[in-house]
Amino acid sequence: MSDNEWVLLIITSAIGLLLVLIAIMFLFGKGLFLIAGYNTLSKSEKEKFDKKKLSRFMGFVTLPIGLLTPIVAIGGIYDLPWLIYLYVIIVIGLSVFAIWYANTIDRWKS
Repeated sequence: MSDNEWVLLIITSAIGLLLVLIAIMFLFGKGLFLIAGYNTLSKSEKEKFDKKKLSRFMGFVTLPIGLLTPIVAIGGIYDLPWLIYLYVIIVIGLSVFAIWYANTIDRWKS
């Protein structure tokens, strides 16, 4: 592998590790301030939410994205574009699922 390929792998792995760490924070019920929309709610509105459920859900969505992020570099290094496409499909699929699941009914209201 060339130096550029190593740099690509290191950067994508670092991003993936950061996402895994964020997912772990979510799984332990921390980091709700990172959830867009939730952090803009008033204190009285925030009290209506089941913080544990919401946080765990975000952790379960973020974890696979973080774990799979290095496959973008692997797909580029070994000239396997289908790996990159697979990653994009998984990320978009998880994002669409998360948006749908979070907004269909009041799942997070306590």
